[in-house]
Amino acid sequence: MTVAEITNLLEEVAPLKYAESFDNVGLLVGDSKQEISKILITLDTLECIVDEAIEKGCNLIISFHPIIFKGLQKINGSNYVERVVIKAIKHDIAIYAIHTALDNHWLGVNHMICEKLKLINQEILIPKAETIKKLNVFVPDTYLDEVKTALFNIGAGNIGNYENCSFTSKGIGSFKGNEHSTPVLGEKNKLYIEKETQLQLTFAGHLHSTVIKTLLQVHPYEEVAYEITTLENFNQKIGMGMVGELHEALNEKDTLQLIQKTFKAEGIRHSCFLNKPIKKIAVLGGSGSFAIKNAIAAKADLYITADVKYHEFYQAESKLLIVDIGHYESEQYTKNLIVSLLRKKISNFASIFDLKNIIISDINTNPIKYF
Repeated sequence: MTVAEITNLLEEVAPLKYAESFDNVGLLVGDSKQEISKILITLDTLECIVDEAIEKGCNLIISFHPIIFKGLQKINGSNYVERVVIKAIKHDIAIYAIHTALDNHWLGVNHMICEKLKLINQEILIPKAETIKKLNVFVPDTYLDEVKTALFNIGAGNIGNYENCSFTSKGIGSFKGNEHSTPVLGEKNKLYIEKETQLQLTFAGHLHSTVIKTLLQVHPYEEVAYEITTLENFNQKIGMGMVGELHEALNEKDTLQLIQKTFKAEGIRHSCFLNKPIKKIAVLGGSGSFAIKNAIAAKADLYITADVKYHEFYQAESKLLIVDIGHYESEQYTKNLIVSLLRKKISNFASIFDLKNIIISDINTNPIKYF
């Protein structure tokens, strides 16, 4: 399998379209047409990770964090980012980063945190906007089922736990082709009246080009009139962070002990205790201080995240307990998640690519140590 074939499968699960605008995701180093022998999964791509890939015969590194985050003006090995890029290129190793595309996935990084804490009633903390689109098109009645079926087959019309959702209304269409037209229905230079159905259905934003391509392939008209609009609805299955509930409420100290044990956190920082039971917990792996207000709005009793600054702890305002468990600690299970998702998608190609060739890095890339 090639780099593109492998990453395309991963993007079916976590489309890059849903990554945050500040992020740098996708193929960062390498040729998308390169044939892949083994894949190394890591949280960060450092020189030691590239060395590990070389040692284990891996020519594709799939990393959660992007090694190239800002533009490189020079590549002369003067810092660790440039050295990684140089070494990877020298050894024909491709590097792919998924980062916030996976952060925003319903079963992504934050779901993993919730699962480790066995939280129930999980919901997205910050549902993502402008990810739901609507197609509006007019179809001759006799072709309606064919067009709908083709669109449903590519995933259009799926809403939450429902699929094949659409709305139709009957009407009369008219058109007259000129001398250069080749009408499927009617004749050139003659006004033609046809019974048509207005078909409307919603679809996920990452399917935009696929929906248009499919529509134009299956619709009978030479010129297809359609419109696609972006809905203002928030997507309840895509977005940053999650909220869930413990099966039984715990006091604050017992909750912190549970968190420390679960995530093997050597140092936990937290805001002032509020002396109230903890039941509802909001989580956001990585740097999540920007979502403190969202956790409060969700009426969470406690918010788990990382990289909280001194003054940001004040934002708790006696409304919730902020718990900083460390950046690495909050995302440490991401490697296993990526392997699980990738193996599941590639399983259909088992005869082509041996799933044993998807390897989890043995290296702990956490740059923070505790004394």
